[in-house]
Amino acid sequence: MSEDSNAPLIAIGPRVRKSPYFDATLRYGAVAFTVYNHVYMPTSYGDNVRDYWSLVNDVTLWDVTCQRQIEISGPDAFRFIQFLTPRDLSKCDVGQCQYIVLTDENGGIINDAVMLRIEENLFWISPGDSDVLLWIKGVSVNSDMDVNVIEPDVSPLQLQGPKSPLVARDLFGDWALELKYYRLKEVTLNGIPLVVSRTGWSGELGYELYLRDGQYGDQLWERVMDAGKPYKIAPTTPSTLRSIEGGLLSYVSDITLDDNPYVIGMGKFVDFDQAGEFIGKAALQKINAAGPQRKLIGVEIDGDPLHDGNDAFWTVSNDSEKVGHVTRCMYSPRLKKNIGWANVLVEYSSIGTGLTLTTPHGERQAVVCKAPWFPAQIKIPDDLQG
Repeated sequence: MSEDSNAPLIAIGPRVRKSPYFDATLRYGAVAFTVYNHVYMPTSYGDNVRDYWSLVNDVTLWDVTCQRQIEISGPDAFRFIQFLTPRDLSKCDVGQCQYIVLTDENGGIINDAVMLRIEENLFWISPGDSDVLLWIKGVSVNSDMDVNVIEPDVSPLQLQGPKSPLVARDLFGDWALELKYYRLKEVTLNGIPLVVSRTGWSGELGYELYLRDGQYGDQLWERVMDAGKPYKIAPTTPSTLRSIEGGLLSYVSDITLDDNPYVIGMGKFVDFDQAGEFIGKAALQKINAAGPQRKLIGVEIDGDPLHDGNDAFWTVSNDSEKVGHVTRCMYSPRLKKNIGWANVLVEYSSIGTGLTLTTPHGERQAVVCKAPWFPAQIKIPDDLQG
């Protein structure tokens, strides 16, 4: 979004919740919001391309309170959360995170999420945009397992970018540089209770700061921004462009209930040999045996830059036959080309396959390509740790 965008405004009212950082985001220049998990989420500070470069080169701070945590606790908490996902969680220790998909009885994806094991029998699920809390509550009611499912007072911030380890070190100490990828630590910062994890939705180095008491929202925001000043920190929003480049999928856009883990390249997270049962196991066994009918693939698209991306699924055709749809696309200033993701029939998913996209401004040609374009940054460089 640019400053002269004619995008429609969003009305602010009490029906949708404000985050503990809402006032801070306004002070720092947020000009657009969306509603995500019944929470207002900033979507622009005026120039998303500028903010993309801040993410790629420096460090950024995002209000992602919309990642409403689902807390699962009780004597059967592990057995219950294992029932929700086909991924084998038996090796997930306390203090560890896992990426998981939640499947229904047909193998369809209810949501994808990061799962955090805070204590032996206390888990958080950090979901994408959907009413997954209600799904999990419904499952728990009929599970005959001793669990408690609530939405706790937890509001995440994401600290993302190549300089994020330096900001985290200055905030928390050297342990922030030593924290392994997909690990977490419970801490306090000047009396502010937090869980800090080496996770994020940027494809860059990053952390998530899970605030455990909303009254400290403004204080935490300012504390992080002050620590980030030497490193050119910028308040930004989750970058659609960087997530497309890095293959960080978006629920409802790249993933829907009609998709299963094999469609989106997450078959490696389906374990039929694990000790516990999980929802959708029989259906996924059949899908695995037969092979998926569709596949999510990367595409490069010709024509003028698609700065605004797509606000609807664009039809994908081959020889005038509809074979799928574009999920998300955008112009990459680093690659100097239009890139995106498309959900297509498997027989049209091979690299080099030519496709035709039907857009609001006419047809465009595209080709299936190797993706993601930039791998996720996982290891903190030695020069930052030294």
